[in-house]
Amino acid sequence: MKVLFIACVMALSFHALNAQNKISGRITDQDNLPLTGATVILPDLNKGSITGENGQFELVNLPNGKTTIQFSFLGYTSEMKTVFLTGQKIEINVTLRESVLETEEIVVSGGYRSTQHENAVKIDVLKLDPVEIKATPNFAEVLTKVPGVDMISKGSGVSKPVIRGLSMNDILVLNNSVRFENYQYSSHHPLGIDEFGIDGVEVIKGPASLLYGSDAIGGVINFIKEKPATQHTLSGDYNLQLFSNTQGMTNNLGVKGASDKYFGGIRAGQKTNADFLQGGGDYAANTRFNEYSVKTNIGHTGKAGTFQLFYDYNQQNLGLAEEEAIEAISDRGRDCALFYQQLNTHLLSSQNKIYLGQMKLDVNVAFQNTRLTHFGEPDEYELEMKLATTTYEAKLYLPSEEKSEYIVGFQGMNQINTNMNDRETILLPDATTNNYSVFGLLQRTLFDKLKLQTGIRYDYKTLVSEVVSQSGLTTFRPALDKNYGSFSGSAGATWHFSEELLLRANLATAYRTPNLAELTSNGQHEARYEVGDNGLVPEKSYEADWGMHFHVENLTIDLACFYNQVNHYIYISPAGTETSDGLPIYRYMQNNSRLYGGEAGIHFHPKSVEWLHVEGTFSSVTGKQENGNYLPFIPAHKVNIEMRAEKDRLLFVHDAFVSVSLNTAFDQNHAAPDETPTSGYSLLNLGVGGNLSISNQSIFLGLSATNLLDTKYTDHLSTLKEVNYYNPGRNICLTMKVPF
Repeated sequence: MKVLFIACVMALSFHALNAQNKISGRITDQDNLPLTGATVILPDLNKGSITGENGQFELVNLPNGKTTIQFSFLGYTSEMKTVFLTGQKIEINVTLRESVLETEEIVVSGGYRSTQHENAVKIDVLKLDPVEIKATPNFAEVLTKVPGVDMISKGSGVSKPVIRGLSMNDILVLNNSVRFENYQYSSHHPLGIDEFGIDGVEVIKGPASLLYGSDAIGGVINFIKEKPATQHTLSGDYNLQLFSNTQGMTNNLGVKGASDKYFGGIRAGQKTNADFLQGGGDYAANTRFNEYSVKTNIGHTGKAGTFQLFYDYNQQNLGLAEEEAIEAISDRGRDCALFYQQLNTHLLSSQNKIYLGQMKLDVNVAFQNTRLTHFGEPDEYELEMKLATTTYEAKLYLPSEEKSEYIVGFQGMNQINTNMNDRETILLPDATTNNYSVFGLLQRTLFDKLKLQTGIRYDYKTLVSEVVSQSGLTTFRPALDKNYGSFSGSAGATWHFSEELLLRANLATAYRTPNLAELTSNGQHEARYEVGDNGLVPEKSYEADWGMHFHVENLTIDLACFYNQVNHYIYISPAGTETSDGLPIYRYMQNNSRLYGGEAGIHFHPKSVEWLHVEGTFSSVTGKQENGNYLPFIPAHKVNIEMRAEKDRLLFVHDAFVSVSLNTAFDQNHAAPDETPTSGYSLLNLGVGGNLSISNQSIFLGLSATNLLDTKYTDHLSTLKEVNYYNPGRNICLTMKVPF
């Protein structure tokens, strides 16, 4: 398969056509006045420019083919246009209109380069704008601003995203569209991606196996890297955050530049945090964590296409708040010395777009290596594993018109799990997994109002594991040789009923194969003993989604509802017995289940009070098994309300803002058999900030407080309930960003 993959790439690359294309034009406002400093981006080519004093721009050295251009300027609606380049000069003049509300974004996670409103699959975009997001040492908490997204947490450093009640291996995390593999099967493991060098986050709610294969049964979270520098510029930024609750500090420095043909950048960061303070003031022992990261990229845009190389390194040292650690730790601290886990992750990826006349070929290859180590007493290795993953894909965009898109492709993955250095615990056996898939996607616009999207995919997966221990011993696990095959597909439509009203519907089927942990676990993992079941069968999901988007000049309303039937849903639950050492035994099980609920959002900007924004969201999900029991890790119903005041200039501060928000969780009385009900709570948050200009140097300063009233509360998805710890209390954060 790999040989065929390389041969196809070489054959198609040979026919790449040279071109002499140039796009130029002028961007103005509705009064025909030039917009200086507007951004012109070719997302497919990672190429961009900024308009000059007369609103003019120019882009050269472009390949033949169909491409998308985005025009944007702060405070104005964005415009997106599709052009066909055939070796000529094209002039595009664009008029942008003022907008007090956020405009729709171009998204890439839905398979097609399109706007949020055009895609039949609902994709939420979270921009990492310090004006609109929480300043918190826990990056996963930022994602919860998206309605329907929550998090399972084990302190500030360890958390996992949840989409509509599904988590861990039921959702797929992507690092810049690369499948991210770092032992994500457990709620005790971290997300593994930090927020710096990230332009935004795209969230697909619901089955996405058609696009990404197994593990996307509940949705996808795609962390999109920052855009390259505009042509002929060198820029950078320094970021500093100080957190009162964890006595934490974050430093991050990045530099990037671009010429006509080449672009690249480098970024490095460090985080250090002590044990957090619970609501009420007591510290939570061994919730400390430290993190180091490096991110680099280099790329070339030419007449044949775009070629990029990325390298990410991340090291995390994360304290484990368990009974043994709590008994052993008598002082609050930040250094991880006992009962902690360390994850070292390297990710190298090559992402390329080759233009072949009327066709385009995406060729992506990535290799990642994660080493997971658990430490007990000082310098005592309890567990050490290495997960090496190679992913590769090719997507061919067939000749199409402006109102159509046809894509065929294949994807593959090779993954090897290896136990290192004969450590005491073998949680997972040595194993090799291979996955191969083919798929086809179709998008078509009818009557200028109705956009249809559909597709089908087939996956074939093999899993081979080695024997562990000897027959008759409690730690024995037989060798496995499994194979799975499955079809998945979806069909959806977006109907622009009018300029103000959009309706969206989608039907999808998805699947997830049992992972290595679910099939083979037989050992201590944190403070419990986990046992797998090699007889587990794949999960199969059938979901229906419906959504509505309404917008006028100063108001947007979003509504969505869903019903997801998951047959053979896999979960872990206490067996009601203990090991000879007194550890509770947990077993992987499965049962037919269903999840249903919805989200609602409103953003109101009163015309009479031009500086005021009022936003509100509501999310609800219920998860039940066929036997009547509720599913684990289902978040409570939540309401979030925010009022934000913004001024272009306030005294000596530019782009000043003040925000007040209230996050409310209702009582969660629908607990799974191994859970306890959780009382509701409300958290008050405050933020203030803006840009200062000192000697022509712009500096962003922000001061925020989360859980301002230091409320003592427990979130239903906090695994610290097991050791009777509350969630973090009041946190005051100072944020500084210095662009240069």
